[in-house]
Amino acid sequence: MKFRPLGQTGLQLSWLSFGASSLGQEFRKVDVSDAMRSVRLALDLGMNFIDTSPYYGRGLSECLLGLLLKDIRRERYLLGTKLGRYDGSHFDFSAKRVAESVDVSLHRLGVDYLDIMLCHDIEFVDRQQIIDETLPALRKIKEQGKVRFIGISGYPMSNLHFVLDQAELDVVLSYNHYTLQNTMLADEIPYLKSKNVGIMNAAPFSARLLTNQPLPPWHKATPEVRAIAKAAADHCAARGSDIAKLAVQFSIANEDLATCIVGSANPANVEQWVKWSEEPIDQELLAEVLAILQPIHNWFYIEGKPENNDPLPS
Repeated sequence: MKFRPLGQTGLQLSWLSFGASSLGQEFRKVDVSDAMRSVRLALDLGMNFIDTSPYYGRGLSECLLGLLLKDIRRERYLLGTKLGRYDGSHFDFSAKRVAESVDVSLHRLGVDYLDIMLCHDIEFVDRQQIIDETLPALRKIKEQGKVRFIGISGYPMSNLHFVLDQAELDVVLSYNHYTLQNTMLADEIPYLKSKNVGIMNAAPFSARLLTNQPLPPWHKATPEVRAIAKAAADHCAARGSDIAKLAVQFSIANEDLATCIVGSANPANVEQWVKWSEEPIDQELLAEVLAILQPIHNWFYIEGKPENNDPLPS
């Protein structure tokens, strides 16, 4: 397992990290024992960062992690969670809820401190509140030692400039924007590095779009996007490979991204991803797949408030 620095935090993150949304059954019903084995296997194979949120399973992910982590030495892992998003329509970034949310997460996870705390999916609210109220409240909690580093997560790239043009952050987490299909995050790397921000990438499969698995019901891919992604997957299969393998290898290859967060409640998947990460990427196949995906390169969807999103291509 390779490790990379996370901005100016001093943390070294494994280039593959474990995303615990799967423990909250965000994609399918899961077997709890399999889910717990997945986390333990990820740690045993060298993944040293676990990412979760109270939104995942509406607290279930944090609670399951708390049960597992109580038997694991705290120095063996880095732990990050989020605040502000609690279900599909419930968002609360007030200073009062910030303090409450941190304490609840600490209790559920059974730890004394969190390595990273992120404001979760800020595109769903008036983002100025994040600047004026949420981040100041988080900084006070950071001073208390309950949280080591703070940042934001979300889908639109516009979140990055909106916040960082007004406030300092330690880290950011972006998802679905450094994949075989969408590399918009790469365009923001110079800006983020100028702000001394650690960059975490997540979701190399773009919520199963870049796999052979059926998409979850809530996936926003259009019929054209689905068809082209399937053509790319079929091409990989015809070449004796798996588009998911290429997706993992591509998303961890950029040295400026500290880690790529990926999760599963299936231990076999975790083991497979680590194996793939250690193999050289097939450059010829990569070029062929990128050519197939070119018509939908950097396609994205609207998430949260329309005014908080990136301009749609003309």
